[in-house]
Amino acid sequence: MTKPLIGLKIVEMAGLGPAPFACYLLAGLGAQVTRIEGKGRAPLFLPIDPQTNTDLLYRRIVQLDLKSADDHAEAVSLIGEADVLVEGFRPGVMERLGLGPDQMLEANSRLIYARMTGYGQDGPMSGMAGHDLNYIALSGVLSMIGRKDDAPVPPLNLIGDYGGGTMVLIMGILAALFARDQSGKGQVLDAAMVEGSAMLASPIFSFMASGLWNGGRRGENLLDTGCPFYDTYRTSDGLYVAVAPLEPQFFAELIDTLELDPGWKERQYDRKSWPQLRNVLAEAFLTRPRDEWAALFDGTDACVSPVLTPEEAATNDEARALARGLISSSRHGSLAVLLPGTGYPFASRTAVANDIDRAPVILVSALSEHTSGLTNDPHVSLLLGEPGKGDPLAHPRITLQCEAERIERRTAQHDRIRARFLRRHPKAALYADFGDFAFFRLNPVSASLNGGF
Repeated sequence: MTKPLIGLKIVEMAGLGPAPFACYLLAGLGAQVTRIEGKGRAPLFLPIDPQTNTDLLYRRIVQLDLKSADDHAEAVSLIGEADVLVEGFRPGVMERLGLGPDQMLEANSRLIYARMTGYGQDGPMSGMAGHDLNYIALSGVLSMIGRKDDAPVPPLNLIGDYGGGTMVLIMGILAALFARDQSGKGQVLDAAMVEGSAMLASPIFSFMASGLWNGGRRGENLLDTGCPFYDTYRTSDGLYVAVAPLEPQFFAELIDTLELDPGWKERQYDRKSWPQLRNVLAEAFLTRPRDEWAALFDGTDACVSPVLTPEEAATNDEARALARGLISSSRHGSLAVLLPGTGYPFASRTAVANDIDRAPVILVSALSEHTSGLTNDPHVSLLLGEPGKGDPLAHPRITLQCEAERIERRTAQHDRIRARFLRRHPKAALYADFGDFAFFRLNPVSASLNGGF
């Protein structure tokens, strides 16, 4: 698959949560991301393994002391050459660092200056700290999640941070890039998670306006566990299945497969019958273990699925929904983990027909460990320059290794090797730069590798 954002340069100011995750997703689409971290600072907040840390993967890491004139000048230079700047600080921090939008857009008028906060750049709460749970609480979303007569349930940090934050920020960035193609000018994006999470709930607010949803009565509506055929049920082995046949034809298939009274098909949306129906379904699903139910409903339209753990979901043997290969798995210690950067929604994986995309990929590195052990690797054709075999950034050994080492130095030996390579191949295009090693594509396709580096 050709990466659609190859050539896009992003500078990321180091932070946590939705802004770094946006950069991680954009990097997986081919953008070249440079992450500016404070020099000498300890890792932020949580000691996450760098081999699986989405705040660090697919980046070039640069550590700068922004109070130093030289390092500040380097940051300005990086931003001046970027297409997009992403920052998630509280309002005013970038201005105090001398890197605010006025200064940066004056230096780079095409810059997309993307800002991610909880409450926005202005307003009475703009300077306050908060997290996902606070944002969805204030947006009205949290009040609607949970069972009747129970407390609201935190839905991980998916709605505020990553739905109303990351995805809204990415939408803004891509829209701003399109607008820049029309106007030639960059702009400032002000993405607020409290607003983004409310936007995600727009369909529910529409149901409320139409009288189809009671926002003041949690756990009594169609999609909030109030409906017996949109809920989870315990199985005989203590696990769960998800049941969601909202449409009559799907509900009928559920009733037939469970061999229940066919009369339920006519009473699906009779709310007075829902408590009884819930009991009937609960008793039925307690008669078999989860995986037997999964096998029984496999291939049907009854909308019944096993509730998988993350470890199970990362194993294609147990999760046929992942069989298209959009999400892959690997082992990390004793845990199966999802490898990042592969689950993008492309209808076609046909490579773009241009010289750079079809050209061989070359790894240029002064460090022997980047190529040691790869001679028998099935991905070695990528590293030796054979075109058409995939994407080197999808190679777990390379992507994980570069983050595990976090080497920031640009050694003299590496610089000499890179310079020699570019003298031999002046038309080579930089594909991805990881500081002490880099990938290049040779252009044109007919370029020979026989001359070496």
